[in-house]
Formats: sequence, C-alpha cells, structure tokens
Amino acid sequence: MKARKRSKLNSIPRGFVALCVLPALAGVLLFLIYPTVNAIMMSFTNASSLAAGSWDFVGLDNYIRMFTNDPQFITALQNTVQLLAVVPVVTIFLALVFAYGLTQAKLKEKGVYRVLFFIPNIISLVVVAVVFSALLHPRSTGPINMLIGIIDLDAVPWLGDPTWAIWAITIVMVWQAVGYYMVLHIAAIDGISKDIFEAADIDGASAPAKFFRITVPMLLDNIGITYVLALAGTMSISFILGRIMTNFGPGTATLVLPGHMFNMAFTAASFGYAMAIMAFTLLMALVFAFISRKLTARRASMFGD
Repeated sequence: MKARKRSKLNSIPRGFVALCVLPALAGVLLFLIYPTVNAIMMSFTNASSLAAGSWDFVGLDNYIRMFTNDPQFITALQNTVQLLAVVPVVTIFLALVFAYGLTQAKLKEKGVYRVLFFIPNIISLVVVAVVFSALLHPRSTGPINMLIGIIDLDAVPWLGDPTWAIWAITIVMVWQAVGYYMVLHIAAIDGISKDIFEAADIDGASAPAKFFRITVPMLLDNIGITYVLALAGTMSISFILGRIMTNFGPGTATLVLPGHMFNMAFTAASFGYAMAIMAFTLLMALVFAFISRKLTARRASMFGD
C-alpha cells in the first residue's frame, strides 16, 4: 500500500508541483522577505521617508543611538521584556489549566465552556481596548473600582498610574489570548491515551499530580510551539492595546518597542532609526523563540527517554 502511494506521488509532474507552490512562494518573497530585507537595509541609513533618493548610509549609528542616546528606547525595551517574560508564561499556564479542567472534569456542557473561553479571541482588539479602557477607568466611578469599593477597598488607579498601567494591560492581554491557546491545548490533551489517566486514577494520583506529572510532560512539544506563538502575539497585541488604552502612557509607562518604532517613523519622521528598532525587535523575538524551543525540546527529549 505504501509503495503504491509513493509511486502515485512520484508520478505527479514536478512542473505541476512547482506551479502549485509558486504563488505561495511569490507571496512570501514579495510580502515578507523583500520588505524585511529592505527594512534592515534602511536601518543603516538616515532615511526620513520611504523615498529611496533621500537615504544616506550612516553605518551603525542608529544602533549605537538606541543604547546611548535614547532613554525612551530603554524604557520601551524594559516594558517589552517584562511583557514577554510575563504574558506568554501566564497565558500558556492558565490555558493548560483550563484545558486540563475541561477535558478531565465531568461537565455536561463542555462545548459551551469552550466557546465562552474562546469568545474574547474573536472580538476585535480595538473593541477590547475601548471596553477595558472604560472598565479600568482610574477614578472611583470606574466599573471595576466600583466593584472594589463594595468590599471597602481603595480604588486602584489602573491606567492612570505608571506602575499600575503596564499590569492592567498585561491582565487584558492574558484575558484576550488565553482562550485561543486553551483550544490548542485541548486538542493536544485529547491526543493523550485515556489509559494513562485511568492508570493514574487506579494508583490514586490526585488531579494536580496528573496535571504536572502526566499532562505537562507529554505536551512539552506543543507548549514550545504555543509559547512561540504567544511571544509573537504579545508583540503585536501590546502595541494595539497600548496605543488605544493609554497612548503608551502615562508618560512612557506602557511604551513598547513596536510603539516606539511607530512614533519614530510616523511622528518623528526618522524611518531609518525606526527600522533599526524593528530589526532589533525582530532579533530579540527570534532569540526568545530559539531559547524557548531549545528548553522545551530538551525537556521533551528527557521525558521521551
């Protein structure tokens, strides 16, 4: 049977295969590779617009400026690292907990709960930002602060305080994304043999023990992939929420690298410097993704052995 399948695959003309792949390859080259390479080249210039004739090569000046003459970049870098260190970890952990609970608990309406958890992910980020801007109003008249006042606690400044603002956006980001990763992990947990969980039940294993000693180790490859996806999502979502909810304020309290790049390009008309920030952000994201994949792959191989 396998030999027949291989012969059928080998009988497909290579020209036809190339013709099928060509549109997708052209799209990747035109809309991903070319813009990225062009932006990296621009990062070594003093470009003030996208017009090629206005560029002058400045070498590494833009990259040196980031770390020596731009306090806002340092602030944006700190905020971005904080979000990348917190949001993906918390999101993936909560998604795993919810996925484990929905697959192992004896609930009648599991499908309803899955839909309810997933709904925040299909709501427009602009709508999410506007709604939570109202809910997290820093005054005591804000809906969340009114609920807090019922239990005789002081109002939280939320988006109006530099310390609280970044954490408020962190909460919104986790709320928005956790349902999506929960669905991915549910699919992975459903792939684990039920015999394993039944054997654990016979041995008297508790729910936390089954979660940490069976579910998590067997999903490490899946966790590594979803963590990389969460890293990329954190980069883009932090820009949208920060821009709409606080305009990257108060001051620069919620400024992130994509936001600083946006300001440099479209407010300061410093496209060359903005592209240098983009290149650094891309490199940092790749480093985070590489480290996370290496760690999860190593742990997965240990459990596999």
